[in-house]
Amino acid sequence: MSVAGLKKAAHETVAGLPREFWWLWTSTLVNRLGAFVATFMALYLTLDRGYSASYAGLVAALHGLGGVVSSLGAGVMTDRLGRRPTMLIAQLSTAVSVAVLGFMVHPVAIAGVAFVVGMASNASRPAVQAMMADIVRPEDRVRAFSLNYWAINLGFAVSSAGAGFIAEYSYLAGFLGEAALTLLCAFVVFLKVPESRPEAAPRAAGTPPPDDVRLVTVLRDGRYMGVVGLSFLVALIFQQGYVGLPVAMGTDGLSASDFGTAIAVNGVLIVALQIPVTRFIQHRDPRRLLILSSMLAGYGFGLTAFAGSVGVYALTVCVWTLAEIVNAPTQTGIVVQLSPAHGRGRYQGMYTMSWSVAALVAPLMSGFVIDHYGAAWLWGTCAVLGTVAAAGYWLLMRNLDLPEPVVAASRVPEDRAVAEEPVVAEGPVVAEGRVVTEGAV
Repeated sequence: MSVAGLKKAAHETVAGLPREFWWLWTSTLVNRLGAFVATFMALYLTLDRGYSASYAGLVAALHGLGGVVSSLGAGVMTDRLGRRPTMLIAQLSTAVSVAVLGFMVHPVAIAGVAFVVGMASNASRPAVQAMMADIVRPEDRVRAFSLNYWAINLGFAVSSAGAGFIAEYSYLAGFLGEAALTLLCAFVVFLKVPESRPEAAPRAAGTPPPDDVRLVTVLRDGRYMGVVGLSFLVALIFQQGYVGLPVAMGTDGLSASDFGTAIAVNGVLIVALQIPVTRFIQHRDPRRLLILSSMLAGYGFGLTAFAGSVGVYALTVCVWTLAEIVNAPTQTGIVVQLSPAHGRGRYQGMYTMSWSVAALVAPLMSGFVIDHYGAAWLWGTCAVLGTVAAAGYWLLMRNLDLPEPVVAASRVPEDRAVAEEPVVAEGPVVAEGRVVTEGAV
């Protein structure tokens, strides 16, 4: 492609998105640049503090459990308090708890604070995704979610490399550095990101207000919960790249640096291909994309059963990374389309929880299968899960008519107001921009 063609493609990728989105995008990038704890917690506990691998696994599990607990609570806060306050509370709490974690010495204290860090660091996700859905036009959402996912991976790639050098000097400096960058992220949100929670639509005098969306409303939304369940299966597959893959490579006699080389392909491909692939898929049927990405994920990991060298492992990473690139923005876009505007926080919280639970289950699953049956059975299980997820998406969405956008009131400035969608069948009924349920819960 010529230089002019590249400039045109770059312009089309970023054009048309509101200024508020780019400040939110910037806060995401800054936040991921400070991702020290999630990357180096195990090494910190085993090498620096001298604890056992079992204890390090326990702390990692508690960190993940904190994310599971906060997913639904943060979703409720997003709808009740607003997107901006929830993000600020989450980011300030993360900064404080990460800094405190760096000074903890007693094993019980470390485990307890790690649980709090997991809760705080995960709490902003429903709010960020809900705000993006609020401020970005429906036709641009896949592109926006893809750009945000790209920022997450770019920040993580840079932070992983930089944090490695910091860890050689001082793990405490890494904790304090993450706390400082998280505070900077909160500062950007406070100064530049306005609240976007949709306002209630006006109603006739004497008409009772419609009921709010409750968590039980989300649970009763059969089609949406089906999507959440399928998301869990796909997330369970992708998590094996970080829990099952290093163990399998180790049993093949490969070193930690060999695993680092193979998994680095994932980050490089996402940074290089996320934007061009999104340009290719953004106007295509999301149902087919979800089916395709599920199959690619399952069989990409399934091919790992035939790997025995770093090069072959890297090739399998290429396959499931392509699935990840397609699945991430498409899945998030479907979640938004199935979520009523006034319940986006709770709906996004339930979706976030599916990934948090997968992060808890994946290590248990890989450890049990590898110990009792061997790594080949783990990769065969991934292929089966990918097939089941693809079939599930086909069954669940074959009669789904994705809604046409309609105008809804919002606190976004009028020149940036975007269209909203009604909820599809089996979800709460939308009337005049508000969600109507059958009764308060």
